[in-house]
Amino acid sequence: MGAYYGDRMKPNFTYSSDAVLKPNPDCPWAQTMVLNPAILRDPDSTTLHMLFRASGPWPRKQHAGQPLPYPIFLGYATSQDNGRTWEADFSRPALTPALQDTPDAMYVLSTTGEKAVNYVNGLVEDPRFIPLEGRLYVSVAGRMFPPGPFWELDQPMQCAPQWAIEGKHTLGRAATENLSVSVLYEVAFDKLRNRDYENAFKYVTHLTNPEWGDNRDVFLFPERMVIDGRRQYVCIHRPKETWHYSEGRRGDKPTIYICSADNLHDLPTAKSRHRVLARVMFDWEAERVGGSWTPIRISPDEWLLAYHGKKDDVVGYTQSFMILQQPKDGLPVVKHRCADRLMYAQSGWQLPGAVKYNTRPCIFSCGGIVVGDDLIISYGASDEKVGLAWVNFNALVTYVRTFDEKGNRMNG
Repeated sequence: MGAYYGDRMKPNFTYSSDAVLKPNPDCPWAQTMVLNPAILRDPDSTTLHMLFRASGPWPRKQHAGQPLPYPIFLGYATSQDNGRTWEADFSRPALTPALQDTPDAMYVLSTTGEKAVNYVNGLVEDPRFIPLEGRLYVSVAGRMFPPGPFWELDQPMQCAPQWAIEGKHTLGRAATENLSVSVLYEVAFDKLRNRDYENAFKYVTHLTNPEWGDNRDVFLFPERMVIDGRRQYVCIHRPKETWHYSEGRRGDKPTIYICSADNLHDLPTAKSRHRVLARVMFDWEAERVGGSWTPIRISPDEWLLAYHGKKDDVVGYTQSFMILQQPKDGLPVVKHRCADRLMYAQSGWQLPGAVKYNTRPCIFSCGGIVVGDDLIISYGASDEKVGLAWVNFNALVTYVRTFDEKGNRMNG
């Protein structure tokens, strides 16, 4: 049973009793961290599929005078019991950063055959599955160079070559400052589930513009919407430098934005339309807010959006939900916003462990799917392990509806 708040019942979240995936000491690319997973249900069976973020020391790519790099990879796992146990393939990564070292090698061919800057050369992390118009995509955050052991505070965070640091290139801020850039891949699902990783992912486009600053927590809605009389792609993102976007200003906390464009390649350009979806509002999200994973349609004009907030390094990251309303010819707006942090680290295994820098609790979700009556949520715990949670989907939606767009309790 859930806990009562007045006459309202808070939905009951059930968590895995232990991490379902942990760092693997025998796997170099997943030796230190395994976290922030995306999940997807197989359309032809009851199998659940996962892409998870993983990292370990990579001495073969260490530059002179630089710390030991920790590139970030995506691994693959499956579950046959609705997420309670998982089998991970630690034989090789599913998606690997190129880890090239020279400016002329920092490119990749897109699905259109065009040469594009490879913004995931150094790391690929925080995947979100996006089923869209009969195709499957995954959005990821990338950087052009891998981090060092960033939990050791006396070490530089990024392992960029000297030519990048000195700006001796034409690759822009993404290389000079090693900013986060979000990228979209198309996924050949049959090849992924057959573990043909080399042919499972095709680079589509970058979704954010690094010249407008660091940008994370980026994913698309699972269908196009009619906006300004045209069917457009709609995207959630969380820019750090909000002043590059409409309604943004210097001094803003990282904020959830929503944007649209006629085609995917226009999203990181001036052809896209942006506006604030949700700013920091509650105490537990005082430092930042960001979207968690692709919204779920709950009515002809409503979407459930999971999102996270961070208060500080004591409270850390926690999760909640809002309901968006889709107007007939415009971008969705917040209709109901839950004022409670509904998911947060509580069990001992969810709290900070071997990753010594992370003294904050952290529940960070990149995936949620509805199976039967339940919403199954995948998350990273304290930047180190993978956990799963289950909640009755209708109970969750009903509870979120008890709040208005500003988080106030509604009568009735």
